[in-house]
Amino acid sequence: MFQAAILLARQYNINIQGQFITGQIVDTAGIEINTIAAACKAMSTSNIVGIVGPKYSSEAPIIAGIGARIGIPVVSQSATDPTLSNRNAYPAFYRTAPSDNAAALAIAQLFLNYNWTSCLIIYQNDAFGNGGATAITNAFLKNGLGIAGTIVFDIVTLRLQDNLNDVLTASPTRIVVLWVNPPYVPSIIQNALDYDLIGPNYLWITSASFDLSNFNQTYYPNLIGLLNLEPTVASVANAPIN
Repeated sequence: MFQAAILLARQYNINIQGQFITGQIVDTAGIEINTIAAACKAMSTSNIVGIVGPKYSSEAPIIAGIGARIGIPVVSQSATDPTLSNRNAYPAFYRTAPSDNAAALAIAQLFLNYNWTSCLIIYQNDAFGNGGATAITNAFLKNGLGIAGTIVFDIVTLRLQDNLNDVLTASPTRIVVLWVNPPYVPSIIQNALDYDLIGPNYLWITSASFDLSNFNQTYYPNLIGLLNLEPTVASVANAPIN
């Protein structure tokens, strides 16, 4: 998509002070130090007038800070941490995806629609996970819903910080909201499958899609009850906004 935008800019003769727009693409792998290094290297060797990205909420505050310091815009295609909407803290940051406040409100409305009353939240320990868990908690409190508990997924050790079986079987709720990035979903879902903690007795709502081929086909009947929440363009849902 980024390369297509560059080509379109050339086709329509869009330029900055008479110079055509070019670009560099860097894969940071979601690692903050890689993001800082790539941004500093690009700005020291090229005339950078704007930054597209980064992808993850954990990287965005760093690059947003750099953009604000040197006076260039930063536009992320997928960073959703609600705190990035603070114009005082991040005056140079913009995004094309809605913040997690919108997703949290959608989850709360889903619960109200089906008369569900509470959930357990599993979230990763970074800006994306913390921001999402906070947004969901606030939306639930405003709508008279409850959070039965939380479990943190450590993105360094790639393990849950509590025993999923012990926590969920002792919990009064049977609904789990899983708020982690796509690469972490399969291992957590497999852990739940191993303990028979998904369908038909439990309902899981995920913030990221994942490939069902990651799992043995014998588990497919249990996976049918999973719900996935994703932003979409308005035309798909016959809605006035994305």
